[in-house]
Parts: sequence; structure tokens; C-alpha cells
Amino acid sequence: MTDLCQLTAIQAAALVREGRAGVRELVEACLERIEKYEPEIRAWTFLDRDLALAQADAAQEQISLGGALGPLHGVPIGVKDIVDTADMPTEYGSPVFAGHRPTDDAALVAELRQAGAIVLGKTVSTELAVYTPGPTRNPHNLEHTPGGSSSGSAAAVAAFMVPGAIGSQTNGSVIRPAAYCGVVGYKPSRGLISRHGVLRQSPSLDTMGVLARTVEDAALIAEQVMFYDANDAAMRPRARLNLLRQAQAEPPFLPRFAFVKTPMWDHAEPEAREALAELLDALEEPARDYLLPEPFERAVGWHKTIMEAEIGHNYGPILKRAPDRISPPLREMIERGQKISAVDYQAALEAVPKLVALLEPEFEWVDAFITPATAGPAPKGLSSTGNPIFCTIWTLLGMPAITLPLLQSDSGLPIGVQLVGQAGQDAQLMRTARWLADFCAED
Repeated sequence: MTDLCQLTAIQAAALVREGRAGVRELVEACLERIEKYEPEIRAWTFLDRDLALAQADAAQEQISLGGALGPLHGVPIGVKDIVDTADMPTEYGSPVFAGHRPTDDAALVAELRQAGAIVLGKTVSTELAVYTPGPTRNPHNLEHTPGGSSSGSAAAVAAFMVPGAIGSQTNGSVIRPAAYCGVVGYKPSRGLISRHGVLRQSPSLDTMGVLARTVEDAALIAEQVMFYDANDAAMRPRARLNLLRQAQAEPPFLPRFAFVKTPMWDHAEPEAREALAELLDALEEPARDYLLPEPFERAVGWHKTIMEAEIGHNYGPILKRAPDRISPPLREMIERGQKISAVDYQAALEAVPKLVALLEPEFEWVDAFITPATAGPAPKGLSSTGNPIFCTIWTLLGMPAITLPLLQSDSGLPIGVQLVGQAGQDAQLMRTARWLADFCAED
């Protein structure tokens, strides 16, 4: 049998369901992997072996009693340390909240547990999910950043510590670390996963996401936490998406892509440009080039205005409470945000639906945009989490995005390829992403 910690989430759930693997042995395999590699990777901010094994034993007992099993029954999952957990600390990547113990699970954690998942522990976040790095290192090269802010989630999945993990994205915090660490990162359309019980940074932008090693795993995990929650103002009642079924389905016709450089193309490093060009050349159906309309030249500025204004509002009380425990870069961001005028903030918000509308006609012809996930492979050094610039526009617009670990730098570091879908069409994006992953695996 394959080493249990190397199983995908789908494989692990199947073995547990069929009685070919016990939940405890699956959890123990992950804990042993963590014990071996955590001292150098440092992906976890909280891990309690006894608590993890107690969850495993409870899940196994449910099987023994003939209880109903959820789609993730017995599967270990990491949860970013900005997401509330009633049985574990949630410290938001900040010394201000050291030892903080929520009284309730976040809505998505409750759904994970209902699906049978084992919440193995809390993964490292950058400071308050912004830019100041935590201690996590890239599993592919410890001298390089894992990206952020979902640093620990990406590194834990890449290092085979867990088959999947929860992250969040306000700029590039799922896509970038996933690309740097060589895993799949999925940021859904805004309003599909509840943020109730999650650190409130920039409500107009904050989006929960999933990191996994396959498209199908990302679909399975995300599907379990996509339910309507009236506590999240961004959500609307709708049927739960069948992401996994669509991810496993064959497209009715050869997927069509548009290659979008974005106005930030000059940030792309030569290695990323060359690798992406090779991928585009290999496609059976050539990707059409698409130049974003002129208003997109201002999109990054609008994103910054919204994000910093809302950070200034939401983090202002934290800065006032503990100014000596906030890093200088974050302090400056909070103070900048507090100075943004209501006129500029409102103008930025009003620009978003107009930008979305400009892209709608293109999706009559293509299934997804292909664009860089990052400027290049993970930069050397741990003082920065890298540049999120190739994620900014899609996060601003609330469109679904997924990065696939399809390319590699000369030094062996992963380079992600980002696919962006039409807002609300996450299932179609999953199907297209799985097709592209299989195409590249066969090529």
C-alpha cells in the first residue's frame, strides 16, 4: 500500500470507507510525517497529537457503529490560523492574539467536521493574513519563501503532511503559496464559502480557498464547505455546487483558452514567460490572446484602495490596543487605510461590477483565461512572501481562479499556471482545470 500520508483526499476517504485503512493509522501516518519534517518546514502553529488521535478514534467508532459517513470521513485537513476552532487556539498569525481560544468553530470548520474530516491542526498564517512572513519555509528549497499568507497550508500539503488544507485570499494568499509550493490552489467565486468565524480583514475581497495536491481533491474539499450561511453578507441562497462530479467529467468539447498577460506582464520573470510559452505551444487548440480593456490599467489601484481602507477600519482597533506588537509595514498600511477618503473608496467599489461586465463577452468564446499565477518561482529568502500582482485583478473581481503545478524552473522550483473562470462558473473551471492537468501529464 502507498505510504498513507501520500494518499490524496479521495484515496484516503475511499480506503477508510472500504475498511482498508483505519482512521487512526491514517492520522498517525500524517503525524509521523509532520514529526519528521516540521522542525525544518515549520508549517504548523498548533498541533496536539492527543487531540488529533481522539478525533481519529471517534471517527473510527462511528464506522464501527454503522453511522453515516461523510465524504471526508477520516481525512486529515489543515486549517489556516485565522479560522476559528473551538478546540484549538486561533492566533491570527499575530502576537496580539497569543493564546486566543474561540468558543465556537467557524462555519466552514463545522462543515468540515460534519463531512467527517479530522481537523489535524492550525497552519501558519502571516501576520493578520497580510504580508509580514511567519516562520514557514518552502518544502522544495528551505531557503525560499513558501508564499503567503496561507504559508503553512501550502507547505503542509506540499510536504505530504496532510492531503488538503484551508486557506484564504484577499490579494494572492491562496494562489501564490500554492504556486510556489507546487500544489493546487483554488480560490472560489466570492460568496461561495462562508467567512463567518474567520478573521475579518477586507470583507469586499476576503475569500476562503482550498489547497490540495489534485484538482479533484480541491473540488471535493471545497464542495463540503459551500453552503449558504446568512451570517456572511456576501452569500446568497443557492444550490450547492457539484464540483467533484464536474471535475471528473469530460468536457463536451476541447476547452478553449484565452491567454491574458494583464497590465502587469512586465513583472513576469523570463523563466515564467518561457515556461508559459511552451505550455501554450503544446495546447491542441491554440489559446487566443486577449488584451484586457483599458480600465483594467487602474484595477490594481482600486484593489489597493479597497483593501487598505477596510484594513484601516478593521485593524485600527487592534493597532490601538497593541501598537508595539504590530509590525511596522502593517502599521503603515493600517494608517494609510485610515486616511483614504470615502469618495475614493466608493469609486473603487463601484468600478468592480463594471470591470466584470467588460469580461463577460469573452466568456462566450473561451472556457478560461490562462495567466501567470506568480511572477516566477518562489524567491530566495524568507523576509518576503513574494509578489501577488498576478492574482490581484481576479481577487478584486471575485472571479474563480485555480493554479496548477504544471511548470518548473531551471533550479527545480515549481511554477504555477493560473486559470481564471467566469464569475459563478466554478464547476466549469474545475472541469477545465482537470482536463489541462491531465493533458500536461500525458504530454
